[in-house]
Amino acid sequence: MKLFHILPNKSSGRLLQPFWDYLRLRHLPLISSPFFPVLLAFSSYLFFSIPFAVLDLLGERVPLFNQYKIQPDRRPTVAMMTKSFMTAMYNHIFFVLPTVIISMYILPTPILPQGAPTLYEVIIDGLAILLLFDTQYYIWHFIHHKHSQLYRWIHAIHHEYMAPFSWSTEQLSIPELMTVGLWSNQDPLLLKCHPVTTWCITVFSIWMSVEDHIGYDLPWTLNHLVPFGLLGGAPAHDMHHQKPNSNYAPFFSHWDRIFGTAVPQKKKTLRR
Repeated sequence: MKLFHILPNKSSGRLLQPFWDYLRLRHLPLISSPFFPVLLAFSSYLFFSIPFAVLDLLGERVPLFNQYKIQPDRRPTVAMMTKSFMTAMYNHIFFVLPTVIISMYILPTPILPQGAPTLYEVIIDGLAILLLFDTQYYIWHFIHHKHSQLYRWIHAIHHEYMAPFSWSTEQLSIPELMTVGLWSNQDPLLLKCHPVTTWCITVFSIWMSVEDHIGYDLPWTLNHLVPFGLLGGAPAHDMHHQKPNSNYAPFFSHWDRIFGTAVPQKKKTLRR
């Protein structure tokens, strides 16, 4: 297994330096493993999806949350959840892991920096990663919806259900999964981001993706906490599944607004 090269540490006085030193000194085999990013992303998907899966199964027995269901007449079944989860498992076992193994032999060994990033760097660089990915996926998404064969061969599997749910976040075809994976891995390298920044954004972007698919317009989700409607969130992505030629951006709302593809949530589906 190919590991990171590690450089000796010189104290930088940064707030995150003790945490980064702890990771380097105590968990080097884990964080230097090429499988770590896959483990981090998939475990985040599991961790964030399970509470909403339970919520879907409980349904009307939890009125506090059920009142925010966007499409109350469409609820995922256990069979639907199992199918989506097994698709994600299959993709990772038979495509993602082999790709990682192959990359170990053809890509240069990364180098772990000695210094930790500042909080400012984590926030600014992380935002840059999200904005770049958002742009890439908007273009890719728009093209695949406008080209019937591309849609049918590559993207249609994600639109199997008109009402998305947490597990359907990673119900993707192999080409789409590998494209998203390529951007997720290469964008931080292109922007020369610190590994800590990359890992933080990996977890955060998985949370945003799951939140987009939960099917609930909860008042404390990111699209309500971030001002000026800058994030689409579950309402926007839910409308995309109802009206596929709309709301193409995965996270932000600016590209849909600029190109006239933004469609607001139907008010009549907010409450039952």
